[in-house]
Amino acid sequence: MLFDLISAIPFPDWINETAIPLPGPLSIKWYGLGYIVGVILAFYYALRTTRLHDAWIPTGMTRGVDVIPNKEMLEDFAFYCLLGIMIGGRLGSILLYDTHKYIADPIAIFKVWEGGMAFHGGFLGVCAAAWFITRKYKASLWRWADMAAIGAPLGLFLVRIANFINQELYGRATDVPWAFIFEKDYTSMPRHPSQLYEAFLEGIVIFLVLFVLTRKTKILTKPGLSAGVFILLYGVFRTFVEFFREPDNIPQIHEYFTRGMLYSIPMIIIGLMIIIWASKRQPVAPKRMKDEPA
Repeated sequence: MLFDLISAIPFPDWINETAIPLPGPLSIKWYGLGYIVGVILAFYYALRTTRLHDAWIPTGMTRGVDVIPNKEMLEDFAFYCLLGIMIGGRLGSILLYDTHKYIADPIAIFKVWEGGMAFHGGFLGVCAAAWFITRKYKASLWRWADMAAIGAPLGLFLVRIANFINQELYGRATDVPWAFIFEKDYTSMPRHPSQLYEAFLEGIVIFLVLFVLTRKTKILTKPGLSAGVFILLYGVFRTFVEFFREPDNIPQIHEYFTRGMLYSIPMIIIGLMIIIWASKRQPVAPKRMKDEPA
C-alpha cells in the first residue's frame, strides 16, 4: 500500500471547483458552467449540422418529408433542454439515488449549491423537452431526439471534467500507475479517475462516432437512428465504467449491480430497439425552414 501511495498522482492543488468567485457566499462553479456551456455548444453544433446539404438528402424511395429545424426552433429547443436537464437531473438525484437523504431533510431539496444531479433524470428531462417542442413545431419527435443526441456528448464531456475538478464520483481503489489520490476522499487511497474515463467514452468517443455517421452516411435521413446510437453507446459505456467507479454511498438495489448499471442496462436494450426500428424504415425527404429575419 505504501508503494501505491507513493506512485499515485496527488490531485493538483491548483485545480479549484470555483470558476469565478463572487462577493458573499455565492460563486460560479465549473460544474454549473459545464451544463450551460455544454448546451450552448450542442446548440451551435446542431445548427451547423442542419446546414449541411448532402447529409439530409436521401437515396432511393422516401416515405414523406420531415422538417429540418431552423435557428429559432433550435434556440427554443436548447432552452427547454436546459430546463429539462436542470429539473430532471435534480429530480433524478432525489428519486433515483438520494431519496433517504431528502426524506430525512426535505429542505436539502432546495440546497442546489450542495450539488446533486443525475444523468438519467436529466436524460428524461431532455425527452420531456423533445416531446414539448414537438407539440410546438411541426417536426417529428425523433427529429428532435436526433438533434439532442448529436450534441449531447459535448455537454457530457464538460460535466464529467467538472466532476473531476470537484473530486466527486471518483473510482474504486486501484494500483494502476495513473491512479489519483483525491483530497476529498477521507481514505486517501489511490483511485481510478473514473470521471476522466466517462469524459472520454461518453463525451469524445460518442461524439466522434456520431460525427462520422452524420457526415459519412445518410443516418440523418432516418429520424431516430442517431438518438438510438447515442442511447445504446451511453448505456454500454456507463455500464462499463461502473466497474471502475466507486458505488454511491447509498443502499444498492442489487448485490452485483450498481444503481448506475441498473439504470443504464435498459438504455442498451432501448437504444438497440430504436436502431433496428429506425434503420428498417424508409428515409424521409428534408423540408427546410427558413430563418426569421433579424
